[in-house]
Amino acid sequence: MARVLKYGMVGGGPGAFIGDAHRRSIALDGNAKLAAGAFSRSAEKSSQMAEILHLEPSRCYASYQEMAEKEASREDGIDFVVVVTPNHSHYEICKTFLNAGIHVACDKPVTISHAQAKELQELACEKGLLFMVTYTYMGYVTSKYIRDLIKNGEIGDIRMVMAEFPQGWLAFEDDMGGKQGEWRCDPGQSGGVNCLGDLGTHVENAVATMTGLKIKRVLAKMDVVVPGRVLDDNDSVLVEYENGASGIYWSSQVAIGYDNSLRVRIYGSKGTILWFQETPEKVTIIDKDNTIREVHRGYAAVSESAVKYGRLPSGHPEGWFESMANLYRSFTECVTAKQEGSFKDSMIDYPTVTAGAEGLAFVEACLESSKNGNIWIDIKK
Repeated sequence: MARVLKYGMVGGGPGAFIGDAHRRSIALDGNAKLAAGAFSRSAEKSSQMAEILHLEPSRCYASYQEMAEKEASREDGIDFVVVVTPNHSHYEICKTFLNAGIHVACDKPVTISHAQAKELQELACEKGLLFMVTYTYMGYVTSKYIRDLIKNGEIGDIRMVMAEFPQGWLAFEDDMGGKQGEWRCDPGQSGGVNCLGDLGTHVENAVATMTGLKIKRVLAKMDVVVPGRVLDDNDSVLVEYENGASGIYWSSQVAIGYDNSLRVRIYGSKGTILWFQETPEKVTIIDKDNTIREVHRGYAAVSESAVKYGRLPSGHPEGWFESMANLYRSFTECVTAKQEGSFKDSMIDYPTVTAGAEGLAFVEACLESSKNGNIWIDIKK
């Protein structure tokens, strides 16, 4: 029986949504337990969080730097760290833990620039460390099934992709969406983009993961719709892929009536695949004779490499927590294999820092396109 791993968390203090979500998701499989943390820049809030989580006081640290140094020197130190802070701080935190020899899981976007992300990618490779970026939606059984269908030629050559992620929570003037919205709308913390970094990177990663397509160039129009805003809150992007196919991406925070509406439509030479994040139990497949099929999670039709992540029988809906937990299942299995000397790259079934860097290349190309009058811009490699 594999031992239970120990992890630490940077961020995720009192009232933080995403830190709590990571902790709950990791707990689903029981493969790792929280052992250390630097939950807030406020020592008082960090200690408060440690008490809530029943963490040993000596392993609640005043800073992430202290945490990395002391945990790396402990015989029973953490096996990996989870970084759930605002975007602008990701680079320095992740770099510190990589240099301390500790595996990293970081919320997306992984950094605020492509150059930073590439540096972390190279550092992780140099150190022989694992680095996961939590594009949560790619943990769904159905999203993995779509990846397998396309890889196996189910819909032939991909010709066109339509993908969108509209939300409506930041649609109103003088409403920054509380704690979660304030830092996203702040250029100093978000990295110079709001909606595209928050939602557009999910769109880019979902399409890339499901289809395997690489973007050649983009043409973007990044709008600031709500009065008083500084950063984009509505983005439209034309995409050309390396195989010649086309794509249209839309991300928005001003779409009243929409919650978390990530949707992907993939059109091939032999059929079509449709997927909607808010109903993630099913995949719609349209064959070349226009026959429409719905494949539901929990049935034998789902590919073996996807169905292994299912936790409940059909008819018992699985959702967002399970999806994130599936990413951590693969990540913790890889960390354990690294420690046991049995790791192979083929074991990785989660978004890596390479995917994170590709997301930042997409963002930067869109920014350049929009600032220069909506022109075509090639993607950095």
